[in-house]
Amino acid sequence: MKKNSFTLLEVILAITVLTLAVGGSFVLISQTIASISVVQSKLIASYLAQEGIEIVKNIRDTNWLKFPLWDQGLEGGDCWEGDYQTGAPPDYPSFTSCPFPYQYDNLRFLGIDENGFYGYSYLPENKTIFKRKITISDKVDLDDPPDGEMDKLKVSVEVLWAERGKLHSITAQEYLYNWIK
Repeated sequence: MKKNSFTLLEVILAITVLTLAVGGSFVLISQTIASISVVQSKLIASYLAQEGIEIVKNIRDTNWLKFPLWDQGLEGGDCWEGDYQTGAPPDYPSFTSCPFPYQYDNLRFLGIDENGFYGYSYLPENKTIFKRKITISDKVDLDDPPDGEMDKLKVSVEVLWAERGKLHSITAQEYLYNWIK
């Protein structure tokens, strides 16, 4: 009489196959969750980089309205930190020089307030993982611009953060022109 049963070897092989399948699924799920965190941070960093450019544009636009020089306070420099200050004149940014040397460890962390706004003036318990560095360069002053060229500034904003043991960065760049000449 022949019995239909599993041998010990077949049971061990089946358990091994199931363990590999379930273990592989867990690894895939954990890597997906980790990448979601990095993607979320990249999105926030890209918004913070764009905001850095908008801060410089705001200073330029305010200069056009209040001062004779469009680039007052926007002297070329290796590193600036800027954010919008509450309580200051409407939407007027704070723009200060970075601590030297301009490396990741010397830059200040951006904080976040209860409304979700980022800046440098928040309490230490509200600090985020992000640091922002604004660089202004390539100032061209053309008294008699040929072919419609105008004064311009090159603005680069780099947002840096450390996540999962790795340093990440996002950079945005734009040229600002003195188009009221």
